[in-house]
Amino acid sequence: MYVRHLTVGDFRSYPSAELPLEPGITTFVGLNGQGKTNLVEAIGYLASLSSHRVASDQPLVRFGAGQAIVRAAVVREGRESMVELEINPGRANRARLNKSPLTRTRDVLGQVRTVLFAPEDLALVKGDPSERRRFLDDLLVARQPRWAGARGDVDKILKQRNALLKSAQPVLRGRGKQRRPVEGVDVATERERALHTLDVWNAQLAQVAAPLLYARLRLLRDLGPLLGKAYDEVSAGQSDARVSYRSSLREPMAARIAEGEVPEIEELHAELLESFAEVRSQEIDRGVTLVGPHRDDVVLSLSELPAKGYASHGESWSFALGLRLAAYHLLRHDLGDDPILILDDVFAELDAGRRERLAAMVADCEQVLITAAVEADVPEPLRGRTYAVSLGEVTARE
Repeated sequence: MYVRHLTVGDFRSYPSAELPLEPGITTFVGLNGQGKTNLVEAIGYLASLSSHRVASDQPLVRFGAGQAIVRAAVVREGRESMVELEINPGRANRARLNKSPLTRTRDVLGQVRTVLFAPEDLALVKGDPSERRRFLDDLLVARQPRWAGARGDVDKILKQRNALLKSAQPVLRGRGKQRRPVEGVDVATERERALHTLDVWNAQLAQVAAPLLYARLRLLRDLGPLLGKAYDEVSAGQSDARVSYRSSLREPMAARIAEGEVPEIEELHAELLESFAEVRSQEIDRGVTLVGPHRDDVVLSLSELPAKGYASHGESWSFALGLRLAAYHLLRHDLGDDPILILDDVFAELDAGRRERLAAMVADCEQVLITAAVEADVPEPLRGRTYAVSLGEVTARE
């Protein structure tokens, strides 16, 4: 798979830009803030409907414009398709495939597949569990786009369930430990009134969360060997890089999962319901859902030690890069063709050895898009076609 042509309109710093691309390696060179990352971000957005740099769509639209357009001609197995997204902050985005409108924006997922590595990926190792959950779920969607719907269903039900739990908390006044129910409020009655539908929400959440949890566990089982191999190749060492899943379910189920077991969906569904029952009073007191995919974590370890807190800076970079390369090889195996590999301003962060080893690992990819502030940071084997980017102007070098 490769992008043959990219068009952006009012996207980030670009009023408009037309960019012809080819298979092989393309490098965008320019000082920081000139717009090179914006171009690969646009391709990444087509693949995931999200940005690797910001959480909302508003910053993607050029200041003063009402919407942004991203369009790409994508070639896969000799067939070309046209994928287009209209980004409308505050309103529903729109998608077109081969100029035909799609009913749902997420129906465009799968038309473009990318694996993107950027400096922000250090958060996969050093950051919060939400970073690692997002990595896992994004990869699930890249493998099978239908998981985007399941992911959205879990989020919707969680919002409703959390709202219900908050409404079950008595009306309080005061601060800290001095908070007391407002005079005249019957706490038990108010809680019962709010919680009479909690079991319904438990059933709905378990119904959608169990398949998502099952899919995550199977994904990690497939990813683990690829991660170990990629880490060793990047770091030029034998460090026993491993990945496991920390579940919010009750023991001993959580222990079984941590050991790499993948229980069936039916067993996970039943365990979710039992776990909800066990933490019911805690959830009511805190007004938040304490069990489910949103409370889980992906544990990264080197030998017996967790990477977070123990890995050196270089080891953390190797781990983050290993995760992305493992994802790349998993998608390559699943799909039968190469996703587009994007390396956004990463060579400046790597030492010379890791740069050269990374270059050797990705040289055979169908399309590699690289951004760099300093061209000399890019290893010689990866210096393909080059574009100079300056103040939003993109110029091909001869």
